[in-house]
Amino acid sequence: MAITQSNEILFSITVEDVQSEAIEKIGRKLNDDEIRIAKKGLEFGLLTTIDVVYSTIFNKMIDHERNYN
Repeated sequence: MAITQSNEILFSITVEDVQSEAIEKIGRKLNDDEIRIAKKGLEFGLLTTIDVVYSTIFNKMIDHERNYN
Protein backbone atom coordinates (compact mmCIF):
# COMPACT_ATOMS: atom_id res chain seq x y z
CA MET A 1 0.00 0.00 0.00
CA ALA A 2 1.51 3.31 -1.07
CA ILE A 3 1.12 6.45 0.98
CA THR A 4 0.83 9.22 -1.56
CA GLN A 5 -0.87 12.08 0.25
CA SER A 6 1.67 14.38 1.85
CA ASN A 7 -0.82 15.62 4.43
CA GLU A 8 -1.89 12.17 5.67
CA ILE A 9 -1.74 11.88 9.46
CA LEU A 10 0.69 9.15 10.50
CA PHE A 11 0.12 9.31 14.24
CA SER A 12 -2.38 11.02 16.49
CA ILE A 13 -3.42 11.11 20.12
CA THR A 14 -7.03 12.01 20.76
CA VAL A 15 -8.71 13.30 23.89
CA GLU A 16 -10.40 9.89 24.06
CA ASP A 17 -6.95 8.25 24.09
CA VAL A 18 -5.83 10.50 26.95
CA GLN A 19 -9.05 9.87 28.87
CA SER A 20 -8.62 6.11 28.50
CA GLU A 21 -5.08 6.36 29.86
CA ALA A 22 -6.28 8.56 32.73
CA ILE A 23 -8.96 6.05 33.68
CA GLU A 24 -6.38 3.26 33.61
CA LYS A 25 -3.69 5.19 35.50
CA ILE A 26 -5.63 7.35 37.99
CA GLY A 27 -9.07 5.79 37.95
CA ARG A 28 -11.02 8.73 36.52
CA LYS A 29 -11.48 11.00 33.54
CA LEU A 30 -9.72 14.34 33.32
CA ASN A 31 -11.48 17.69 33.43
CA ASP A 32 -10.91 20.43 30.85
CA ASP A 33 -8.05 22.04 32.78
CA GLU A 34 -6.33 18.68 33.16
CA ILE A 35 -6.79 17.97 29.44
CA ARG A 36 -5.05 21.28 28.67
CA ILE A 37 -2.18 20.28 30.99
CA ALA A 38 -2.00 16.86 29.33
CA LYS A 39 -1.93 18.49 25.88
CA LYS A 40 0.96 20.74 26.87
CA GLY A 41 2.81 17.76 28.34
CA LEU A 42 2.29 15.67 25.22
CA GLU A 43 3.42 18.50 22.96
CA PHE A 44 6.52 19.10 25.06
CA GLY A 45 7.40 15.43 25.34
CA LEU A 46 6.83 14.63 21.69
CA LEU A 47 8.51 17.74 20.32
CA THR A 48 11.57 17.54 22.55
CA THR A 49 12.28 13.95 21.57
CA ILE A 50 11.14 13.96 17.94
CA ASP A 51 14.74 14.12 16.66
CA VAL A 52 15.54 10.93 18.59
CA VAL A 53 12.43 9.26 17.19
CA TYR A 54 13.26 10.25 13.61
CA SER A 55 16.88 9.15 13.99
CA THR A 56 15.77 5.77 15.33
CA ILE A 57 13.27 5.32 12.49
CA PHE A 58 15.74 6.23 9.76
CA ASN A 59 18.54 4.15 11.29
CA LYS A 60 16.21 1.14 11.35
CA MET A 61 15.39 1.74 7.68
CA ILE A 62 19.08 1.93 6.77
CA ASP A 63 19.81 -1.27 8.72
CA HIS A 64 16.86 -2.99 7.03
CA GLU A 65 18.13 -1.98 3.58
CA ARG A 66 21.64 -3.25 4.37
CA ASN A 67 20.32 -6.59 5.57
CA TYR A 68 18.10 -7.16 2.53
CA ASN A 69 20.36 -5.87 -0.25
